[in-house]
Amino acid sequence: MCGICGWVDFERDLTTPDAQRELAAMTATMACRGPDDEGTWVEGPVALGHRRLAIIDIQGGRQPMTLEEEGRTSLALVYSGETYNFRELRERLAGAGCRFQTSSDTEVVLQAHRQWGRRDPRDAVRELNGMFAYALWDSANHELLLVRDRLGIKPLYYYPTEQGVLFGSEPKAILANSLAERAVDADGLRRALGFVADPNNAVFRGMREVPPGYIIRVTRDGIQELRYWQLTDTAHTADVPTTVRHVRELLDDTIQRQLISDVPLCTLLSGGLDSSAMTALAARFSPERIRSFAVDFVGYTDNFKPDAMRATPDGPYVHEVAEFVGTDHTDITLSSNELMDPDVRAAARHARDLPITMGDIDSSLYLLFRAIRQRSTVALSGESADEVFGGYQMFHDPIYVKADTFPWLGGNALRLESTQRLLDRGLLGKLDLPGYIDDQYRRALAEVPELTGPAAADPHERRMREISYLFLTRFLPMLLDRKDRMSMAVGLEVRVPFCDHRLVEYVFGTPWAHKTFDGREKSLLRAAAADVLPQSVVQRVKSPYPSTQDPTYDQMLRTDFTALLKNRDSAVAPLLDVDRAHAELDAPDSGAVFGNRWGLEQILTLEAFLNDYHVSLAV
Repeated sequence: MCGICGWVDFERDLTTPDAQRELAAMTATMACRGPDDEGTWVEGPVALGHRRLAIIDIQGGRQPMTLEEEGRTSLALVYSGETYNFRELRERLAGAGCRFQTSSDTEVVLQAHRQWGRRDPRDAVRELNGMFAYALWDSANHELLLVRDRLGIKPLYYYPTEQGVLFGSEPKAILANSLAERAVDADGLRRALGFVADPNNAVFRGMREVPPGYIIRVTRDGIQELRYWQLTDTAHTADVPTTVRHVRELLDDTIQRQLISDVPLCTLLSGGLDSSAMTALAARFSPERIRSFAVDFVGYTDNFKPDAMRATPDGPYVHEVAEFVGTDHTDITLSSNELMDPDVRAAARHARDLPITMGDIDSSLYLLFRAIRQRSTVALSGESADEVFGGYQMFHDPIYVKADTFPWLGGNALRLESTQRLLDRGLLGKLDLPGYIDDQYRRALAEVPELTGPAAADPHERRMREISYLFLTRFLPMLLDRKDRMSMAVGLEVRVPFCDHRLVEYVFGTPWAHKTFDGREKSLLRAAAADVLPQSVVQRVKSPYPSTQDPTYDQMLRTDFTALLKNRDSAVAPLLDVDRAHAELDAPDSGAVFGNRWGLEQILTLEAFLNDYHVSLAV
């Protein structure tokens, strides 16, 4: 995994002591992402910093890594992530005459750019199968390349300056440089509150994300975006049985690739179809007994109450799968006191870097990963199967499908109004969140590739293609970001096999009728993995990541919010409608994450963000 950062200034020598102190400060912020080693490389206008989490070639994979030609550095690289096909690429490169000094995937990426990317860097990046974010300095062309994987699994931010750019795996790395402004304007607040992924808006004014599937090229002449990947229509013609077989072939190949590790590895098991299929296949291919971990809450199974999101608790299914597959399983059971522990909440917020939260889901994920890290360094996750195969209820309910907005914001899917009810009406008018969300929605729709073939004549097929695209490009990045932040905060690498771009491309191109051929959600995945799972899990209805139902948690949350309202000097006070906030506080909660708990969590997080990051509001 690792954390990367750096600085390019075409009008300055960054080898000076002052500049190197700035680089050291930026690199230090990435220590949680890379607890095993650190390194920097500075030459003229470029300074690169790296913190390493050693996964492959523990001894030889140190960074920054350079490539020498004719006695001088031609390429310098800081890399985060994994390239799963590095062994095949290494053989091809060696056959072309490349010589390797290490057995790491990082050196393969470096050599790939020398061999295939000199004319166009996109030619090199397209060869990579993996999750990655990296920065490559090309001395010959005097340019910096910032590269992000196709789905946005690994984060990468940048901040243009007058003479160049700052960059980092997380905003905190950029903010450690004195050139970066700590300000949030109206656009930043819209992004924080809107619940739609937008790489052009990283909340902090002037900061952006490298969009998934893009390269950012930085030269003396400015900044250029190069797109190397996008979803396209594939005019799928295979029948259902053939499609199911190919999905299984892709899953087998992907999971085998992602089991490569020189350190202990495990799976995240929820008892749902996605994580159970992944765990079962991993157990088949792993040379050792696979470890699995699940999150649970004190008294959750015994006191479980079905709601609109979750019909059953995870626990019984988790244990059935663990026994059926034969994993070395551990439950991580959490209490409300742990979830509301101020240090835990602060750690989760600091990992996020931005005033974006899912409340107890963030805290529990952080605690789960912290516990796993004591036994494993790499974990496989079932994240993204719902977006790829069409698993959410919102794919199948006509109310959400027909809503002229993002499905997760349509109908009653996500009660964002619970936050808006707490905010000052003048501020709400200035932000115009409905207008912002609608603009984002129209932009996303304009990107959706056109259907071809017989399916093009079916309005429902066209709409479901749009829904799939929206989830993959505007919803999934938020979940991937949350998982990356909480895992890397404790130095745990989480891999997501269902994000393999070959699988995503193939399933995206299949007709919606194929994806629901048995009349249910995720039909292709269910059929592809049915032979390795107990029938109870094959037939289980989708149940999202659990949120605590303990009323003690809500009581503690309301206590914290009451204290906030009493503090007239709080940073967030100018943004609130205090009378309506008191009324919301006194109202009964209408249900976990999607009730008024969401609003309380969001405002408490915004208050902590403004204080912790010393942010000035420009709204």
